Amino acid sequence: MVSTEENFANLLRNHHLKVTNARLEVLAVIAGYGAAVSQPVLEKLIGTGIDRVTLYRILNTFEEKGILHKVIDLNGTANYAMCSTACTEHQHHDEHIHFNCTNCHKVYCMHSYILPNVDAPEGFNIQSLNLSVNGICKNCNNE
Repeated sequence: MVSTEENFANLLRNHHLKVTNARLEVLAVIAGYGAAVSQPVLEKLIGTGIDRVTLYRILNTFEEKGILHKVIDLNGTANYAMCSTACTEHQHHDEHIHFNCTNCHKVYCMHSYILPNVDAPEGFNIQSLNLSVNGICKNCNNE
């Protein structure tokens, strides 16, 4: 059986990235968080192991390579979530609904709700498609 760390190492190698402890730690925290996560929250979860500039560079590289996708929350803050395996360096395939909880302020990817294809008018080129839903998440509803 392959460990999660080895899966993350293979993910980095498949995207032609050097496997480093900092990159592995960022992937482990994001994958285990259960929602999209912002850089300030990541900084708190990781602690002093990775400085702010390095974390910013890792997030930026992961987004460029198709490992993470960026989701903007209700406050305009960028949050990051794992991409699907269909995402590449040249094209993200994260056309699903993002749920913003107005209580806990977490952002959830709702992968089972796929956005429909949108035909743009002639002369328009759609580069990304995003739909955000605001409400109370399951965890907050159960409190």
